[in-house]
Amino acid sequence: MLDGLQNINLFPTTGPQIIANVFVALICGFFISWLYRHTYRGPGYSPTYVNSLILLSMITSVVIMVVGNNLARAFGLVGAMSIIRFRTAIKNTMDIVYVFFALAIGMAAGVGLYKVAITGTLFIGLVLYIVTKSKISTPEREEYLLQFYAEPAGTETPSYQPVFDKHCKRYKIINVKSTGEGNLLELSYYIKLKDKDRNQDFVKDLRQASGIQYVNLFFDEDQF
Repeated sequence: MLDGLQNINLFPTTGPQIIANVFVALICGFFISWLYRHTYRGPGYSPTYVNSLILLSMITSVVIMVVGNNLARAFGLVGAMSIIRFRTAIKNTMDIVYVFFALAIGMAAGVGLYKVAITGTLFIGLVLYIVTKSKISTPEREEYLLQFYAEPAGTETPSYQPVFDKHCKRYKIINVKSTGEGNLLELSYYIKLKDKDRNQDFVKDLRQASGIQYVNLFFDEDQF
C-alpha cells in the first residue's frame, strides 16, 4: 500500500509547471524582500539576508517538487538537511518571522497552489506593514540613557546640575565608575527631558559645562 501511495502523481513535473511554480515563488519572494527592506528597523541591515529571502522561496518550491508525496525522498531530505550547520545567529525575532514567511510561500508555490501563495503573500505582507508602521506594539519612549565623563565635584554643586535643571523633567543616576583617566568618573543617568525636540540643545549645553567630556545620549538605536 505504501508503494502505491508513493506512485500517485500529486506533483506534476512537466517543464511549464515547474517553471510556473518557481516563477510564482520568485515573484512572492521579491515582494517579501521588498517588504522587509521597507519595514526593517533594527541595526546592522544585511543585503545578503534580503537576497536570501528571495532564493529561499524559490529553493523551497523546488524542494517540495522534488519530495512530492514520496516518503523515501522526504526522509532522505531530513537526513541531508541534518548535515547542514547554520553558523549565522539571527538576533531579531522578525528576521525569523520573515524566514518562515518565505518558507511557507515557497511550499505553497511548490505544490502549485498559486492563489494561496499570492493571496497569503499580499495579506500577510499587508498585516506586517500595518503593524510595523502603525507602531501599535511599540511603547511610547520617554527616557534617555545619558553617559558622560565628569570631574568629581566634592561638596560643591556639579557643573552639570544647572543643565539638568534647565532641560530635564526628572533624572536618576544608575551607575558611577572610574574611567582610569586621571580622576574622571563615568556617570550614567536615566533622564526625561522637558522637551524631547531639544535633545541636541541639551547635549550641546552639557558639553559646554566645565569638566564634562564624552557626552552620549541614547534613545534606543539613536545616539546624539
